[in-house]
Amino acid sequence: MGIPGLMTFVKANNQFFDQLKLRDSKLIIDGSNLYYWLYFDSKLDLQHGGDYDAFTAFVHKFFNALSACSISPYVVLDGGCDPTDKKLATHKQRAKDKIRMAQSLSKGRGGSVLPLLIREVFMQVLHSMQVPFIQCFLEADREIVSLANQWNCPVLTYDSDFCIFDLNGGYCLTSDFQWRHLGTIKGTKQSYIHAKCYFVEKLCSHFNHMDRALLPLFAVLNGNDYIPAPALEAFFRNVKFPIGGSSLLSNKHIRMQGLLNWLSGFTDPAEAMESILIHFKKHKQNDIKELLSTYMQDYQPADVKLEDFFQNGLYVCDLALSLKLPDWFLEGHAKGQISSFLGDVLVLKRIFLFVQVENMQMASAHNISKPIRQTIYRLLLNSSSGAAQVSATNKQTHVLCMNEFDRAEQTLKRTAVKVATEDCGVFQNNFFVSKITEETSSEYLELLLEALEVKSSILDPLPSHLMFPVAITCYWVNHCEPKVRLHHLYALLMGMVFGEMQRIVSSQGLAEKTKAVFDQFLKLKEEKGRNKSLDLDAAHIYCQWQSCLQMGLYLNQLLRFPLPEPDLTRLYSGTLVHRLCYEFKSTPATKDLLSRCPAMEELYQNLLLAVTSVVPPDFFQNKSNSKPKKSRKKK
Repeated sequence: MGIPGLMTFVKANNQFFDQLKLRDSKLIIDGSNLYYWLYFDSKLDLQHGGDYDAFTAFVHKFFNALSACSISPYVVLDGGCDPTDKKLATHKQRAKDKIRMAQSLSKGRGGSVLPLLIREVFMQVLHSMQVPFIQCFLEADREIVSLANQWNCPVLTYDSDFCIFDLNGGYCLTSDFQWRHLGTIKGTKQSYIHAKCYFVEKLCSHFNHMDRALLPLFAVLNGNDYIPAPALEAFFRNVKFPIGGSSLLSNKHIRMQGLLNWLSGFTDPAEAMESILIHFKKHKQNDIKELLSTYMQDYQPADVKLEDFFQNGLYVCDLALSLKLPDWFLEGHAKGQISSFLGDVLVLKRIFLFVQVENMQMASAHNISKPIRQTIYRLLLNSSSGAAQVSATNKQTHVLCMNEFDRAEQTLKRTAVKVATEDCGVFQNNFFVSKITEETSSEYLELLLEALEVKSSILDPLPSHLMFPVAITCYWVNHCEPKVRLHHLYALLMGMVFGEMQRIVSSQGLAEKTKAVFDQFLKLKEEKGRNKSLDLDAAHIYCQWQSCLQMGLYLNQLLRFPLPEPDLTRLYSGTLVHRLCYEFKSTPATKDLLSRCPAMEELYQNLLLAVTSVVPPDFFQNKSNSKPKKSRKKK
């Protein structure tokens, strides 16, 4: 949600804020906003698919700063999309904007497109740091408000909708939350975070002590994610607002200030509503009233009690209950073990595939993972009681449709993906409500490996936590377009080995020779050097790997983790992998980087052997060099 222009209007008025020295308090954090803000505020790489290790380091620093101030964080994340379709137009527009920004980034210009797996990485870090968090079934704003008011503590976010919600403890803006520079209370060793905290009553007091209940009407009149401003243009065209205030305001802010001044003249929303409706034709008045009233409800606190989840692990959502989803799915979703992507598949039968910085002249990088997604769709749609099934033949075959929104060149395109459900084995069982047993667990592993087109014997020699990413890499090598070359594969696997070194460093430290190799990796990662422009082919190839990894993760979650979920933080560092790719392509001796570290060299060779064993011996040979001989006669 969001109200265009409201945040800049509010920030320009210091009288709406208190300056807080925050410590020894609970803090409710808008998680979806936090990971977005942390990544961009830390100025991390946006072109090469994500520096997840660097992002993880910043997340650790953030929560360690809260701990130093005795602040207890509770992170609340958005879940799936609204099932009523009232925000569908907004989601489409945002997807189009992301495509435009990804194109800009691919050309070396600006843009704000998050790496594909940033949400999954964020939740893994929260789990490892034991930070309490919940993933709501739908958007989290109203549930955040309810919890914050129940605990009388502030909310941390940068969502302009929170300027409308009546929060007892106020609303701290992430942009003015000084966690990097802790203060110390004079005469003590107690630290605090300086924060700028907005309060609704201060805004209402400034506008003639306006009734707070009028603010939701102000929000919907301005045009938020649900109501575009042009729909109410008849009202704005015919009403003269008392302006007042600075003459330096923009036109948008002049309208906001005028509207607040106008609304302050009414005692309650009903009286204001009557004065609005008279500006519309009679046959439209009921529709306008219903429209405004409905969306004003989105600014009321939710009935869901998140306190029950944080204290007892119980999360009750009426919509989720009405869908009769099994307990393991609902519990796993709330704990972040089940992606909101899977919830959207079940509830909406529609998903938006996230935009990546790739070669926009080629087909979407998500095309490679379509067969994996179809397996997910078959499992979910065939098992959910609400699936609409259409007979395709006289046999026991049904065809289901799943709508996917994805990039087609530089536009957004909807594709209806047909999903046949005549499969045997697990699909004949109602796996969705079944309980895990040793038999079904092995069956689910078989299904996962079948979807990834890899045999368990290939993975057996590997460490358990690397089995899943290697299986994904095998699938990627076999399906990637353009074709994966050896320097692409070497760089990706070497990046995984670097992640293993990072893991060892964080737990026990490295031997001297291994530390020297590790430092060499770090130096390579930090080098800007010769390859300043983005290698679009490499970017496209690695975007396909991340798409396979993401959808493979979701399938693994759905099958209740037949393979251990990998630590994404240690799996892929975009700037390092791209740099290694460049080095392998131009300097073959780079492959000797691990020669002084036998254990890591052995791991690398095992990873390489596992992946290359699934392709023919001549798979990586460049066949384009062989040219037909010219005819002697022609000569």
